[in-house]
Amino acid sequence: MSSPGPALQEHSATYVFAVCRHIDHGTLAPLPGLGEHSPVRPLPFGALTAVVQHVDAAHFSEDAWRERLSDRRELERCARAHHEVVAAAAARGPTIPVPLATLYRSDERAGGALRRDADRFHSALRRIEGRVEWGVKVYAPTTPQPTTPPNSTTPPVTSPPAASLAPATAGRGRPSSGDGRAYLDRKRGIQKRREQRHDEALRTAETVDSALRTVAAASRRLRTHTQELLGPGRTQVLNAAYLVDENRTGDVARRVRELRRSTGADIEMSGPWVPYSFVGEV
Repeated sequence: MSSPGPALQEHSATYVFAVCRHIDHGTLAPLPGLGEHSPVRPLPFGALTAVVQHVDAAHFSEDAWRERLSDRRELERCARAHHEVVAAAAARGPTIPVPLATLYRSDERAGGALRRDADRFHSALRRIEGRVEWGVKVYAPTTPQPTTPPNSTTPPVTSPPAASLAPATAGRGRPSSGDGRAYLDRKRGIQKRREQRHDEALRTAETVDSALRTVAAASRRLRTHTQELLGPGRTQVLNAAYLVDENRTGDVARRVRELRRSTGADIEMSGPWVPYSFVGEV
């Protein structure tokens, strides 16, 4: 492929998607990449190959990228396009995903910088070859809402007319200290049961993690998702990734099914993925 002309070199940057051992032009050419009107292509450096695309440098300036980060839809579009290229390369052989928005001023600078990390790339490629990533998430049971027992004689709570409050209040006086202690005891009991359920969920998470590590070549505990992301009433107690030999995918699925039955836990499994969590910082 001919090198870009002077005008393209002046205003473009080399965007790097991934690093692999070898990939042909035909695999990459149909991919739109970031839609920058320049083909996704291989860029050899030493014994390795980067998957790259020329992009308009102005679209990835510090200010432009900050603006993209604040636009969730645009950020998701870029992330999906990036992943599509990485996945296409990974379908042809072990591939190291490079973080989103990794750019260099030219092919020459990209090749030079990547060449300096060649030993690390080779080590990562050996680690992930023939393996895929599975994600597993475990959630604490939802807190049951207090209900009135079916045979309870406690009448429903209603709001009486304001006029009826004065005589009753006057005759009853202040609540007794016993009523206050009973209320506090109930509150403490609710809090204690909530803590016990959370502790049980954490123990279940450890059980799940220990069981899945026995079928994985490596594992990583990731940061659990916040309540804001999960929505009300849902608490994540495990967010983990497992690097698994491709021929053991069935073992992972069976183990998760067994753990759901034995623990009764809410367990989510996703994959197989390109091993994003096991290639180290690039």
